[in-house]
Amino acid sequence: MNIDITKIANAIILMIDKKVKHLDDRKLSIMLFLIDYNHKQAHGEVIFTDDYIKNKKLPQSQTLTELFDLIASEEELDEDDERFYLIEELIEYINIDITPKEKFTELKFSKNEDEDLDDEIFEKEELKTIKKVIKAFEDTTFRNISNEPFALDLFRDTKDGEMIF
Repeated sequence: MNIDITKIANAIILMIDKKVKHLDDRKLSIMLFLIDYNHKQAHGEVIFTDDYIKNKKLPQSQTLTELFDLIASEEELDEDDERFYLIEELIEYINIDITPKEKFTELKFSKNEDEDLDDEIFEKEELKTIKKVIKAFEDTTFRNISNEPFALDLFRDTKDGEMIF
């Protein structure tokens, strides 16, 4: 699993600090995709190092979606499972509240009391990209942000189930 969970956790902390409204696992997934997409367009590389798949007409971070599904189902993992360590690292930084809804389980985030943004883990340009996307979508609902990927040729040209990048 090639994912930088520490950067993701710190991006979530930044989103919480910036008071991003309607922040749940679904909105977060799209925001991370848009951050990585914008950074890849400008600098030729992604920030969070995960693969994005077009799934159900939405971009999904392959590993993070799997981790969120495990958290939502409250499945117990063996300690030798790499996903166990990724989840443990994530919850060192943030609290994840699980709320069953009619058609899905929602994950909401809050930061742990003793955790603050460690902006030194990001390169200057990475932090600039993250803040730009946060600013653009801080008040946007999931329903509205879910339309954003359709403005991108790369996303529209990718078939469901295929890797976007």
